[in-house]
Amino acid sequence: MMLARRTLSCKHLDINTLSKSAHGVPRGLYGAQFRQETRGVATSSDDLVGFGQCHVTAGIGRLTEAVMSKGEGSYLSFEDGRRMLDFSCGIGVTNLGHCHPKVSKAAADQCTSLVHGQCSIAFHLPYLRLIEKLLPVMPDPSLDSFYFWNSGSEAIEAALKMARSITGRQNIICMQGGYHGRTYGAMAVTKSKTVYSQGFFPLMPGVFSTPFPYWHQVGLPLNTSEEELVRLSLYQLELVLKQQSAPKDTAAILIEPVLGEGGYVPAPLTFLQGVRKTCDEHGILLIIDEVQSGFGRTGKLFNIEYSGVRPDIMTMAKGLANGFPLSAVVSRKDLTDQLKPGSMGGTYAGNPVSCAAAVAVSEAIEEEKVLDNVNARSQELLASLDSLRNDPAVGSIIVDVRGAGLMVAVEFASPSYPSGDPALNPSAPKGLAARVARRCMDQGLLILTTSIYEVIRFIPPLNISQADLEKGCEIFAAAVKEVIREG
Repeated sequence: MMLARRTLSCKHLDINTLSKSAHGVPRGLYGAQFRQETRGVATSSDDLVGFGQCHVTAGIGRLTEAVMSKGEGSYLSFEDGRRMLDFSCGIGVTNLGHCHPKVSKAAADQCTSLVHGQCSIAFHLPYLRLIEKLLPVMPDPSLDSFYFWNSGSEAIEAALKMARSITGRQNIICMQGGYHGRTYGAMAVTKSKTVYSQGFFPLMPGVFSTPFPYWHQVGLPLNTSEEELVRLSLYQLELVLKQQSAPKDTAAILIEPVLGEGGYVPAPLTFLQGVRKTCDEHGILLIIDEVQSGFGRTGKLFNIEYSGVRPDIMTMAKGLANGFPLSAVVSRKDLTDQLKPGSMGGTYAGNPVSCAAAVAVSEAIEEEKVLDNVNARSQELLASLDSLRNDPAVGSIIVDVRGAGLMVAVEFASPSYPSGDPALNPSAPKGLAARVARRCMDQGLLILTTSIYEVIRFIPPLNISQADLEKGCEIFAAAVKEVIREG
């Protein structure tokens, strides 16, 4: 069916000819053709969807074949008339909800003064104001040198370049299950799924991976103690440094304090502290990737604060500007002063409109006491999921509920795992996570799966109301029970 859509003749389609019906749904000359040739698509096949299927690159996957039309707070509306509670936040981006009034106004106001201020020409005011806002809230006061770019992947690329240049070493050690992006350097250090790198080899050389202390990933029972997981993972890191990448060849160790695409797994505090100790012993830089876990997502402004660990380099994006394209790399000035002028930069890096939006985000988080809401809603979310896990109708199908703040995951058992897998359960329904996510969507809740395992992640807005959180939890619980009953 996908092949049929991709080979469809689209040369006569013109987006300007598409009109809307009385119900507001786009219709046009080619609607019947698209409906006939794309049978099996799980949404209405209006002309705009058909146009997109013809002309948007096939390498981009979509959760639903639909057209988003409006975002407002915790809700997302579509051209086909659906209005859905959004527990995806554009994959952890719109932390303050869609179109937050303060953030949108700041961006709109900036558009009337300076839209593009190229960073290699001169400073611009929103860039400097954003640094002024971020300096006092960094997880360590040593982090005082900033560089803004557009995306999380680009921030990782910059961090890798900085680490290699500053240390004079080449190799990077990353975590199994880690996700850092899809550009070439970021893709090389991404180990969550092969789909991100399949067919694109050779990748950036000098990359080595080590186990992350996650019971499923290391093949140990769920009840394995945190102490044992940390011990085994730090031992494996030690072996990497002795067997694969000598410390004097290792520029940096890169880690997400909460695995994102790897399954929403918080790193034990003692593991982060152990990695920091290893870095200090060998002069290796520690890069902390807070692209998804930062800006209040886990109950503190940055997740690394829980451990007290000092990053040498930290990357940020997603919630930084609440939907406007912006990322950041922060390090110590004594390190970044070693970089040659011109080695960093980018045409749109640190765009003034995005920076103005990010200033407003920082102000809103404080003014609206967003972290208080995160921690209150987190307790309610975890309580709801634990209650579902203990429901006799669910039984042993839910094997784990984990996370921090409003970055939470539910992991299901599967009948399809290899023999000996700790989450193997022959009586569990196949493809449970994806089926539950689809059922939730049918009932008006956008929610995402993650990792190579049967995991669903919860990423609601950080300012979500108690009522909307409860509504989402009820939809999710009903979907889980329905799919389990179906088998």
